[in-house]
Amino acid sequence: MASITANFIILLLSISFSVSATLSASIIDDLKSLKPPQDFNSTIMKNCLQNPSLRYCSTSTPMDLDEIFKSTIVASHLCNESKNPNCVDSFPKIDLRSRPNIAPLYLSFNFFWKYCPLSILSIDLSNTSLKSNFPIDVLHCTQIQSLDMNHNELYGDVPTENLSALTNLTVLNLSYNHFSESKISDILFFKKFNSSSFLHSGLIPDHKKFKIKAIVFLVSFPLFVILKVCCLWWLCFRRPDFLPRVFRRKHRFTPATLKAATNGFSRNNLMGKSASVDIYKGILRDGTDVRIEVYGSDNHPQVIEECKVLVQLCHKNLANLLGWCDNRKLRAIVTEWMEGENLESWLMGSSFTPWNYRLRILMGVVEGMFYLQEQWPEVGYDLRTSSIMLCNYNLDPKISRFKVGNQSTSRRRMYRFGLFLLEMMVNRRPQEEFERGEAGFIEYIRMHYPGNLEQLIDPKMELTRNTIDQAKQAISLGLMCTEVSSNRQPSLEQVYNIVSRAYQSCRVLASHHNHNHYHRRIHADRGKGHRHVQSR
Repeated sequence: MASITANFIILLLSISFSVSATLSASIIDDLKSLKPPQDFNSTIMKNCLQNPSLRYCSTSTPMDLDEIFKSTIVASHLCNESKNPNCVDSFPKIDLRSRPNIAPLYLSFNFFWKYCPLSILSIDLSNTSLKSNFPIDVLHCTQIQSLDMNHNELYGDVPTENLSALTNLTVLNLSYNHFSESKISDILFFKKFNSSSFLHSGLIPDHKKFKIKAIVFLVSFPLFVILKVCCLWWLCFRRPDFLPRVFRRKHRFTPATLKAATNGFSRNNLMGKSASVDIYKGILRDGTDVRIEVYGSDNHPQVIEECKVLVQLCHKNLANLLGWCDNRKLRAIVTEWMEGENLESWLMGSSFTPWNYRLRILMGVVEGMFYLQEQWPEVGYDLRTSSIMLCNYNLDPKISRFKVGNQSTSRRRMYRFGLFLLEMMVNRRPQEEFERGEAGFIEYIRMHYPGNLEQLIDPKMELTRNTIDQAKQAISLGLMCTEVSSNRQPSLEQVYNIVSRAYQSCRVLASHHNHNHYHRRIHADRGKGHRHVQSR
């Protein structure tokens, strides 16, 4: 400032005060419109000759006279705003403390800080509510001895390299800000300042806060681990159905899982009850409908051992066992829920049980028997009309009762199949309707077969001329299967071949019947059309 002539300084001051009495936001627009006087360039050159150390003289880039002129205008204002005693002769300090309205405006004038007057030795921007990163333009004033920026809301990293370039700096105050933590104690430049320069600035770790964080961590981390372990225990041992399938114990169900599936084993889910087992319907978490058989404590070990074998069965005509629960509090097995009714109920209750439906059911049962004989000969089954479930609208048959460790012979199995087949044909219950039970039932059929076939066969089969022979053959096959002591009893392979041929023949007849019915409909429609034309 002292290097500029007195007359020129007076001129600058008069211009600046005519632009704005106080530095407001409008000064930015005013500064843009200001142009330096014609002799400003020669004045700058004289100043540089008299004092080459001036900042705009030592720049390596060409002088920007507009910026230099504007910086002198701002310098005049700022010197007065900082209450310096004689701004014409000197500009020793920038003091904007506790002036939040104008401090951000002065900091926005980059051109001023670029040509910061060398006379400035102190900058005070404390308590100005600055909310930004460190105002790095201030550090262009490399000659300053004091910098105070305390009680603001500055954040981010402190430019340590730029600050280290302030070799004359003896007073620094960055306290009460929100800077990012930095290891300034390791930088040689900052060692000449004590900790009071950085109180609550965020630069130096707060030991009290660190202790609090350490205590919180030491308390919360074990609690977190315990909570995590408890959650894992709960998931693994109580509700594994929440885990991905790959992490579950295959075929194992927990009491909590089954309790959730049955709404706490509610009465609404209870489908049946006996002395040794309660049967519930449940819905697993993935939406699968299941049948849950809850057993008493007497026979549960045997049931569980059987389950370990039965879960391996896989055939469309066998009930699918999903798993079991073997717990102190609950012993249960879980199978798929089969919508529909058993074969006995269907035969007795339905008014439409034709031969082709019965034959298809018989084919499915034989296929299931053949699978068990070939793949699982140790697994026996209860072959009764009451134990064959008919699923969905297609009446797909499923054998639903099994016994592991089967001791019955193949002859005994064929005998049971013969009774089952005869029961399907005549729709009579051996134990309920005959005094001598199974023997009386077989004797009754032999007495009427083949001479009194119409009285013997269930009339709901609606036999046709084409299917009556198949029905006769089925009764004959059933009687042969019950002859345990003779050599006439067929093997399961022979039974499979006989039933399979009858089933294929029935399908061909049904297809032929549908074909003829279709052509009759076509001819009938044509006849109607012909009569309709004639009537016209």
